[in-house]
Amino acid sequence: MKRLLGAALFTMWATSAAASTTVFLGGAIYTENDKQPWASALVVRDGRIAYVGSDAGAGRFIDKQTRVIRLHGRMMLPGFHDAHAHPMSASLRFLRCRLGGKTTRAALFSAIRACAAAHADAAWLVGYEYPSKAFEKNPVTRAELDALVPDRPAYIANETGFSAWVNSRALAAAGIDPASNSSGLISDEVLDRVHAKIPHPTETEYRAALKLWTAKANAFGITSVFDAAASPPMVAAYHAADLAGELNLRVVAAQLVDPKRGSDQVDEMVRRRVGARGDRFRADAAKIFLDGEIDQHTAALLAPYADAPKGSGALFLQSDALNALVQRLDREGFLIHIHVMGDAAVRAGLDAYENAIAANGAKDRRHQLAHVALADPSDIARFGALGVTANFSPGWFRVEDPALPGTEAALGPERATRLYPAASVAARRGRIVMSSDWPATSMNPLDGIEAAVTRQAPRGAVPSLQPQNRVDLATALAAYTKNAAWAAREDEIDGTLEVGKAADLVVLDKNLFRIDAAAIHAVRVVLTLVNGGPTYLDKTSGWR
Repeated sequence: MKRLLGAALFTMWATSAAASTTVFLGGAIYTENDKQPWASALVVRDGRIAYVGSDAGAGRFIDKQTRVIRLHGRMMLPGFHDAHAHPMSASLRFLRCRLGGKTTRAALFSAIRACAAAHADAAWLVGYEYPSKAFEKNPVTRAELDALVPDRPAYIANETGFSAWVNSRALAAAGIDPASNSSGLISDEVLDRVHAKIPHPTETEYRAALKLWTAKANAFGITSVFDAAASPPMVAAYHAADLAGELNLRVVAAQLVDPKRGSDQVDEMVRRRVGARGDRFRADAAKIFLDGEIDQHTAALLAPYADAPKGSGALFLQSDALNALVQRLDREGFLIHIHVMGDAAVRAGLDAYENAIAANGAKDRRHQLAHVALADPSDIARFGALGVTANFSPGWFRVEDPALPGTEAALGPERATRLYPAASVAARRGRIVMSSDWPATSMNPLDGIEAAVTRQAPRGAVPSLQPQNRVDLATALAAYTKNAAWAAREDEIDGTLEVGKAADLVVLDKNLFRIDAAAIHAVRVVLTLVNGGPTYLDKTSGWR
């Protein structure tokens, strides 16, 4: 068999997988099961794993109807989990204006004109990936965007989404005098005001965006994702997609918490959670934003900013309100997911969880703090002690992170050496998971795994960022598989390759343990299965 599977056979497999047996032989199968770490054969029957072990032991499952796939030493492992991403909301950019790479005025303006013509019926022109770095020395102006889009409001977010370029009509729609902003560049409170006026996407648009994202995720071996900020319309769209059989992976959604409403919204969240549960979708998590970003001086720090010593940032929720909200969500059984960047926010989040434990007593908790850019050394051990999971996005573990210069300047040299303490948390028996925070970093888990292990950009062209917080390969793989499955309450379904679990798995063209860590980003996903059905096949990969 020179090719893995032809297109026709792949289609047949996809439509018949739930009622068939597939035997994989001759592989480097990394199970993430401590009792049986490696195997050479795995059997899938009726969408579940029926056997893990030796090739000889798998022989009893083979008859004339069995599909036999010879791995020839390729690596199989549990499907990757992206433990913090924004697949539905951010994927709307696939349906709208994408301006990444347009680094000259001529190219940028031409792309905006073309997009405006292509979306002539849209009430607003919405774009993404405005290349802000390219225009730092020669800034754009509001008047230029007015000339490009004169007939309606225009909003073009930058690469991070934390700032945008808008025209006069967009400012006016938010009740802001256009004359007050000659550049049209907005952020923070002004951005929130303008963004709130953009018409909400329809369910159809959300589902179309999700399909595009899912196809890309499947190609990267992703079999489960945690949507880290789902609005009520997005929860409804996910549920509809699940009912329609459109989900080629599992989704756990964190319902976005409105900090102004506090505990009053929890009853609604409970009803939404119950009503939206389906075969591959759940909305039993809650997302709280506790602070902002370090480079923008909106993260909450324990000590003042080095480059702005009169301020240290502020929490979005003060301790009494945060503790009451977390305690109520914890009592209702939500998976709580708190955005924390600064060390003051990390401490407040840990304090809130500790308070909930004391108030609600012993129970199965799987709460997280997400990002954990900076933690005071005295708080590192509290993750393990309290059973709180630290969720890191290793795409930021690199000198090439565009926000790094501003972050280092804001923190000063001593604090900057403690950024993203993944290894420190793991060394003190804290559970860590890893994620993309897509679109903030690459969606590809292999990029993240390499960054976690090397703290360098692909190919190791520059020094490591805080090399003392590199983790080993086994730790990084666990963070993308069994740890993330546990944190999402999926550990009884997937996360390890064990008999009885769903056949959610990925096959790679190389064994990650047998290559240089700096080459992990170049490894290709050959096959992705969810519930035993193929969701991605690299049709160019031949068996050798």
